[in-house]
Amino acid sequence: MQLFGKKIPFSVSLLFWCVLWELVGWMGWSSIFPPISKILLVATTVFTTEKFIKAMEISLRTFALGMSLALIVGIALGTLMARVKIVQEILGMWVNIFVSAPISALVPILMGILGIGEATVVATVFLFAVFIIILDTQVGISKADRSLVEMGKSLGATRYQMFTKILVLSALPEILAGIRLGVIRGVKGVVIGQLLISIIGIGELFEFYSMHFLMEEFWSLVIVVFTFAFLLSEAIAFFERRVEYYAGNR
Repeated sequence: MQLFGKKIPFSVSLLFWCVLWELVGWMGWSSIFPPISKILLVATTVFTTEKFIKAMEISLRTFALGMSLALIVGIALGTLMARVKIVQEILGMWVNIFVSAPISALVPILMGILGIGEATVVATVFLFAVFIIILDTQVGISKADRSLVEMGKSLGATRYQMFTKILVLSALPEILAGIRLGVIRGVKGVVIGQLLISIIGIGELFEFYSMHFLMEEFWSLVIVVFTFAFLLSEAIAFFERRVEYYAGNR
């Protein structure tokens, strides 16, 4: 962020909005936005309760399962679409449709098929994340440096060597970009899935706090979810920057 030609650290911007939120809260313009100092004070008690710990365990477990399935299926299908033309012709249109489609509209259908429980949330996380991973993997593999591919063929590289030592490494920045976006969408899938089911995990807490107008507790939970998504995204982005040199000059 730059202001008057000078680079301003991200922490300064964050501090500005926190101070503004604190002032709005103390002025009492809206009971929906309590002072952020009160939110942080309440958070210290909320985060130690057994109910919160159990909710986070359920949410993290469903997120990990859904994202693991999305990574396996997304990278495999994306690679297949890039390497086999008929697969691209069959699945390409559907992948692009589901990338832009409102996946949350499918959650009631998933509830009818899988029931009301963790399986539905896992499926929601999977659907939110998998299509962007497929798309970015397919683009990365398709745009792998042709000169490296031809060199590998001329030196007698096997298909396995071509895939692991040339295609994957060349496409790694795009694959990581897809994973980063998939993780962000996966966090949304956890929250939306549990909110619609409203009986498990952090979705249950969101529902309880909003219905009883416990706004300090509600916003403390929002901060936790946002922070979790941000830290995961930044960790993958850091690794993504470290491997950018594999991309060459495409």
